[in-house]
Amino acid sequence: MNRYVIRYYFTEGFRGIFLHAFSSFAAVGVITACLLIMGSFTLVAVNVQAMITELEQSSEIVIDIDEALTDALARSVGSRISEIDNVQRAEFVSREDTYNSYREKMGEVLMQGILPDTFWHKYKVYLVDVQYVDDTAEKLRGLSGVADVRIEREVLNSLVSIRQVVQMVSLVLIVSLLIVSLFIMQNTIKLATFERREEIAIMRVVGATKGFIRWPFVIEGFILGLLAGILAYFTQVFAYDRFGAALDEVQLTPFSELWLPVLAVFVLTGFLVGIFGSVMTIRKYLRA
Repeated sequence: MNRYVIRYYFTEGFRGIFLHAFSSFAAVGVITACLLIMGSFTLVAVNVQAMITELEQSSEIVIDIDEALTDALARSVGSRISEIDNVQRAEFVSREDTYNSYREKMGEVLMQGILPDTFWHKYKVYLVDVQYVDDTAEKLRGLSGVADVRIEREVLNSLVSIRQVVQMVSLVLIVSLLIVSLFIMQNTIKLATFERREEIAIMRVVGATKGFIRWPFVIEGFILGLLAGILAYFTQVFAYDRFGAALDEVQLTPFSELWLPVLAVFVLTGFLVGIFGSVMTIRKYLRA
């Protein structure tokens, strides 16, 4: 493919955009809107996921250590707890710590006659992923020196359920918006090919190859999709910053940590929607 043919493809692709300016503008606008909705909901899902992860990591399993163990042996259990998969960290809480905590809450009067030896040594265990809390708890129960394992099951189950719902809704919405964007691009290219159907027929008669006819439309779809992706990205940056500034009590994930994947997804999605929309539409006009 020489440079003159490539120049022809791009010239015809740009010509198609300006020849059907209204349709091109509508296609870019709708695809941009779809990408913005998809991107906004995805960013919300990312932030919700980050908050859930933070809550998960602060959720704990409480392990009571056998009261027959000495202080030294009770502390040694911690090294074996940390070796278990899915354990992020384990914090040792001595009898004295528990006693002092109760004394601060209940007061000296109510704690009269109660000694630190009344309480057990324990560990607060924080997990990497609460989805596997049952498997982790079972392994903890199997450790020597562990008397009991207590789980805040309602809280942990709620966190798992919220995370699964957010992931499912995000997936459904993203797929739906991709289909809508592809449909819009198809209609735009379909209009262009319909208005040029006689020209396409003449080119077929004089012996033009399918590739020679197809490429200008592919270039047109590529340019429209790429433009929509870039426009959506900069609009998303502005909207995210303004939305984050309006929230005083909620700390969003800094966009500096998200800009590269957001840009890549927007540009790649716009590119693919434009290419596939063009190819799927022009195909029926090139059938033998």
